[in-house]
Amino acid sequence: MSAAPRVNIWLIALAGFASGIGMRMVDPLLPMIAGDFGVQTSQAAILIAAFQLTYGGSQLGTGLIGDRFGKLRLAAISLLAFGIVSILGEFAGGLNELVWMRMIAGLASGAIIPMLMAHIGDTVPYNERQAVLGQFLMGNVMAQLLGGPMSGLIGEHFGWRGTFICFGAFTASIGLVLMALLGRSMLAPMGTGGAGGFAGYARLLKSPFARRLMLAAALDGALLMGGAFPFIPSFLIEDFHLSAAWAGLIVASFGLGAMIYSRMARRLVGRLGESNLLVMGGLGLAICLFITAAAPHWGVILVAEIASGFLFYSFHGVLQARGTEALPDSRATSMAAFAMSLFLGQSLGALVFAGVMAMAGYRAAFALAGLGMVAVAFWCRQAPVREAA
Repeated sequence: MSAAPRVNIWLIALAGFASGIGMRMVDPLLPMIAGDFGVQTSQAAILIAAFQLTYGGSQLGTGLIGDRFGKLRLAAISLLAFGIVSILGEFAGGLNELVWMRMIAGLASGAIIPMLMAHIGDTVPYNERQAVLGQFLMGNVMAQLLGGPMSGLIGEHFGWRGTFICFGAFTASIGLVLMALLGRSMLAPMGTGGAGGFAGYARLLKSPFARRLMLAAALDGALLMGGAFPFIPSFLIEDFHLSAAWAGLIVASFGLGAMIYSRMARRLVGRLGESNLLVMGGLGLAICLFITAAAPHWGVILVAEIASGFLFYSFHGVLQARGTEALPDSRATSMAAFAMSLFLGQSLGALVFAGVMAMAGYRAAFALAGLGMVAVAFWCRQAPVREAA
């Protein structure tokens, strides 16, 4: 396998930032989109599931292509395509058309994060990887910190269509910059790396470690990234009567906690160990969800969001680091499988929790997610997602 191109970690983090904003930009816009198309917010939530369904499903192909075509090359092309399709969402004339646009956007963007993380796995030794992943995490953190407020603010002043145009153009521009820096390697022939097509996925399925890891990722996606987190802005808007911009700002405080974690990741792993960090993060997230479910004032949710940012990456960061070692000789395949598990779980979670919200309200949905995280945390303790020593 040829040596991976050398690209500054902060450019890789910026690519993750662009991808993260494009993924989450719809969350604070759901009530606005629902009002424009004359539907309920719970119906507009299908936009989240549509994106995540194709995002997760695309991993079957992107992992195999990334190991042979080049991880950074594939990420650059995906960024450009994701941006262009997002811009085209501006022309949607109804909810169904926008759903199709988000499905295509999910398909186009599926390779970005897995390929960037696989590239880090290829170029950074494992004992340094948590720290470098923490730097990469800054892109996702800043997307959490700025994406919600920016999306809500642009939406309030220029409509939700203006948000699609702005974020789409930004994402496409990052893809073009990465292509330019890769230079001639963008035109190089496909390599011969990887575990031999779908044999890589077969190897993952045969590994008890990999199966546990993928199940943990799916539960993570279903309970948090699809189940609870996307609906907090709508909860703040509808139950506490906040504007989309203020709701996005409160949810963005999640990024403050995540930023604290990214600065402490190396010390935390060294002091607590990955298994203890995983359990602590899971139980802490459950407590934050219970607090959100019972919150009498939006200020309580603000505090819970900051804590959730720290705890989520304590939990999810360990899973990501382990994912880079699930199939070391074909990391694009292993990280694609990880992302597919995560986002298929997220799609299912979005659909299930939208139904729970429609029948029982936001608070019941958040409490249900909290109960689920308690179970996941104890399961991770009993069946740790790590290789035997």
